[in-house]
Amino acid sequence: MQLPKYEVGKTTIGQLVDIVAQQFGENKALEYHNLGINYNYKEFRDICNSVAKGLMALGIKRGENIAIWANNVPEWVLVQYGSGKMGAVLVTVNTNYRSFELEYLMKQSDSTTLLMIGGVRTPTEYLEVVKDVCPELATSEPGKLNSEKLPMLKNVIFIGEENQPGMFNWKEIIEMGKSIPDEALLDRQNSLEPDDVINMQYTSGTTGFPKGVMLTHTNLIGNAKSLGECMQLSSIDTMCIPVPFFHCFGCVLGTLTCVVSASAMAPVVAFTPDAVLETVEASKCTALHGVPTMFIAELEAMKKKTYDTSKLRTGIMAGSPCPIEVMKQVVGVMGATEMCITYGQTESSPGITMTRTTDSLERRVSTVGRALPNVEVKIVDPVTNEEVERGVQGELCTRGYHVMKGYYKNPEGTNKAIDSEKWLHTGDLAIMDKDGYCKITGRIKDMIIRGGENIYPREIEEFLYTNPKIKDVQVVGVPSIKYGEEVAAFIQIKDGEKVTEEDMKAFCKDKIAFHKIPAFFFFVNEYPTTASGKIQKYKLRQKATTDLGREADSKVQTA
Repeated sequence: MQLPKYEVGKTTIGQLVDIVAQQFGENKALEYHNLGINYNYKEFRDICNSVAKGLMALGIKRGENIAIWANNVPEWVLVQYGSGKMGAVLVTVNTNYRSFELEYLMKQSDSTTLLMIGGVRTPTEYLEVVKDVCPELATSEPGKLNSEKLPMLKNVIFIGEENQPGMFNWKEIIEMGKSIPDEALLDRQNSLEPDDVINMQYTSGTTGFPKGVMLTHTNLIGNAKSLGECMQLSSIDTMCIPVPFFHCFGCVLGTLTCVVSASAMAPVVAFTPDAVLETVEASKCTALHGVPTMFIAELEAMKKKTYDTSKLRTGIMAGSPCPIEVMKQVVGVMGATEMCITYGQTESSPGITMTRTTDSLERRVSTVGRALPNVEVKIVDPVTNEEVERGVQGELCTRGYHVMKGYYKNPEGTNKAIDSEKWLHTGDLAIMDKDGYCKITGRIKDMIIRGGENIYPREIEEFLYTNPKIKDVQVVGVPSIKYGEEVAAFIQIKDGEKVTEEDMKAFCKDKIAFHKIPAFFFFVNEYPTTASGKIQKYKLRQKATTDLGREADSKVQTA
């Protein structure tokens, strides 16, 4: 198994690209089979250098924040590594953002440059949002924007061939870069330090405003290397990446894990189950990433059309709790016998624990694995912060090279997340067994307290998944004057099946404790999700509260 030779903690992302190009130059690096793009690592390095020089020609300095707002287009990858070479901090923008959120992120991040496509749902939706936030673009000269709402923003780069008012286009940036000597780029790249912040990702903001997580070269390379080792990735592998690049899942577990392993990247521009399966077949992918909802959709698509997934071996299922039954089908039906589960969060670059390809199927379907190499994990009492015994539930905390540098311009938030002994508090409830394998049992804030009984949604979800008619299920708490909270289940039924609330209650009876049986069942076709595929339980909670007329119950004050 051939792997690049480099040292974590002494290597920057730009240097890493050069090392892989030198050692594995003829190997496939980036392939979009339906766009006719197929770069080897030498070609990939050269194009990233051109992008880096284009950004330098704009006058962008080391440590300057630049934002990118696009789905998984090829230019996203080139900007990721081009900016990594010339030292700009890449700020990733959620593809679901609209004007209020974009304005907040651009202002809070102090970004001087925005790279963007026209839109995802329509060809012009992002252009319309930007014109709303920065009407001055209409009369501005490219590179000289003077925005009232975003005073730091000077450059807007359109990822496309058309000329947009007040913006550079992609080709112009590449052309401008030709004025920068190779030596100037090399000097800039060599001036960067592994501990420099190079990436900034905004947390989803389900509570309060999103926070900018500052991640360094060492954070990212170290995490990607560990993830690659756990999957046993090498220069012979090709990974299908349908998860969004703006999220750590896409740009760390995905593209960077490929680069540190000299594996090939085969991204999907916009997720559909058929687009994923076509890419897996055409690019002969050995690895596939996804959140559970993606795998569920792919398994459904495989029932309708035949796809060759015979080369699939591994990949990562993560992003939200992974149903055991879905994992078994991914292994059995898709043939990914070494599929892994990773657990983490953006603040930890993102991986904390992971199953290994050598773990038993039982381990890989029932736990989120054990700590990554050089990562510490402990479970503490959420109230006392004292470490609990193995097998006892508590909050999962982690410490090591992978913990973020902090939240951008938010020392209070940083100090709340990372304690004085450098432990990152995840807010997730977990149990660790005697061998160090962890099970995530819920979020501290998601825990349902019904009449004084603590109920963990994950436990009920796993039970309901055993019903052969259920495709997916999410459990939340809804306000109750009588009990404080009651249990509600949102269920997706498999095609062609019929299930009633009475059927579900009968299915639960005498199998789980009475207080855990959902009081309410909602049958839905889809769940509200973030752009990265995470199910937004707080929206389900809001819907249940409204539909059941429990708004008054939710306002009852308690001690």
